[in-house]
Amino acid sequence: MAELSVNIGNLPLKNPVMTASGTFGYGIEYADFMDISRLGGIFVKGTTYHPRKGNPYPRMAETPSGMLNAVGLQNKGSEYFAEHIYPQIKDIDTNMIVNVSGSTVETYVACAERIAELEKIPAIELNISCPNVKSGGMAFGVTCAGAAEVVRAVRRVYPKTLIVKLSPNVTDITEIARAVEAEGADAVSLINTMLGMAIDAEKRRPVLSTVTGGLSGPCVKPVALRMVWQTSKAVKIPIIGLGGISNWKDAVEFMLAGATAIQIGTYNFIDPTISIKVIDGINDYCERHGFKSVREIIGALEN
Repeated sequence: MAELSVNIGNLPLKNPVMTASGTFGYGIEYADFMDISRLGGIFVKGTTYHPRKGNPYPRMAETPSGMLNAVGLQNKGSEYFAEHIYPQIKDIDTNMIVNVSGSTVETYVACAERIAELEKIPAIELNISCPNVKSGGMAFGVTCAGAAEVVRAVRRVYPKTLIVKLSPNVTDITEIARAVEAEGADAVSLINTMLGMAIDAEKRRPVLSTVTGGLSGPCVKPVALRMVWQTSKAVKIPIIGLGGISNWKDAVEFMLAGATAIQIGTYNFIDPTISIKVIDGINDYCERHGFKSVREIIGALEN
């Protein structure tokens, strides 16, 4: 067995394979399919300070090699999470990480403060890149000033590992990454979904109620790989790579491009056990190539 442990800042992971927010519920929904404690971490679904109803239906659409979603961060709020969800997940033997979102700087801060009180949540993923909400979300993540403002405010009140999720819907993602690194982010995760749309030709109408939504799945992988590679050259903090990962080979490619760890998202809907298969596949890859530790492949792309 190769040594699969990695670190995201001060946060130790038993292996680099995690699940992406919004695709794995709160983790417990997948417990019947596999031993979820084998995962390096679970990013639970997006949480906001106040409850959110999400967007009207229809809010999902299948596309070639991917899917569009416009769920709109539907959740019951941080207080409900702390009182009802946290007790169910706090003793799972892996890193339970909360994806935190907001519509204003103040609501990001309030949500982060509430989650910080939960002893067994070791990190948050600050979502400044969701394309499916009308205010906040991606609006903060597409400018350096906006991204820096939110991270600076949350960093003041959040003492644990702070991961910032970046939007691909920008001209230069490395500028945003440098901006959040300068304000105290411990790591960045990228990419979030790409802005896209689907049209019903017969009805001559958009498929989604919101017209546009977030594109994910294998179709976005080449873009995600490129952005992870570029960002790894621009910042010193760890990168968590995601976007279209559907097997161990995809995961290894992200790590070769510079990611310390990865998240699996859309493919969880196709194969609920995919993350376990990816862990085993990474181990096999390391053994075949003589790597004693998975850390040896991080950024090991030969030009």
